[in-house]
Amino acid sequence: MKTFFISEQNVAHYASEIAAWIKKIVEQAHRKGVVLGMSGGLDCSVAARLCQVAGVNVHLALLPYGDDMKSAKSDDHSMALIEKFNFSYRIFDIKPAVDALTIPDDSLFCESRDVANRVSTETGQLSIEMSRANIRPRVRMTFLYQLAQCNSRFVIGTSNLAERTVGYFTKWGDGVSDFNPLAMLTKQEVYTLARCLEVPNCIIDKKPSAGLWEGQTDEDELGMTYEQIDAYIIKGTSGNPEIDRKIEKRIAASAHKHAKIPVFEG
Repeated sequence: MKTFFISEQNVAHYASEIAAWIKKIVEQAHRKGVVLGMSGGLDCSVAARLCQVAGVNVHLALLPYGDDMKSAKSDDHSMALIEKFNFSYRIFDIKPAVDALTIPDDSLFCESRDVANRVSTETGQLSIEMSRANIRPRVRMTFLYQLAQCNSRFVIGTSNLAERTVGYFTKWGDGVSDFNPLAMLTKQEVYTLARCLEVPNCIIDKKPSAGLWEGQTDEDELGMTYEQIDAYIIKGTSGNPEIDRKIEKRIAASAHKHAKIPVFEG
């Protein structure tokens, strides 16, 4: 249950509190710092800046699939943050790894080819396109954990409360981390932190995107805005009954993403 809300009036306090929490997590585990997947987006930029405020060594990993970050200008946005705050970083092209893990069409099994070829996250129906798109965040997380393990670091998560509420993350992909400072923050709270932490405007002003395919945006795919999801979290309603039903449907469909793995106990 959410017990606090970050506003323009208290944002400096919470930035300091979250930063102190990050520092404590890393120090208690005797880690040298953190590894963070940098997409050029708002959430990862805020997490990166919070680590800097904490005095925690943070290394950014840019993980494009071929030229996808360039075409979306995500690499420009990433470099704007990196250059402004002097982050250390490396770039790894995940395309060879993703392509090697992609099952050819003629080897896929689908009960209904018509359904399988239609992207339908609204109903939770898996599709060929979505199953392939989800390979990317899973491969990215594999890269991040290898970097972290080799350098005695933690992988820091960046999924916010709005995304977690509607299950808008890839299971065993971007939903995986060693700890997550944004997990109880609405999208609006992340924006408030971003302004306080002086994240570049090019990142704050752009439409949120998971980068799953060219031209993809979070809100178009979700069929709702982050503002509506935030309102549902805080007030219990988005203000639109139809959107409320969509949110509740997504919550139910994505419950498996949050559930503990069932095990047979005899």
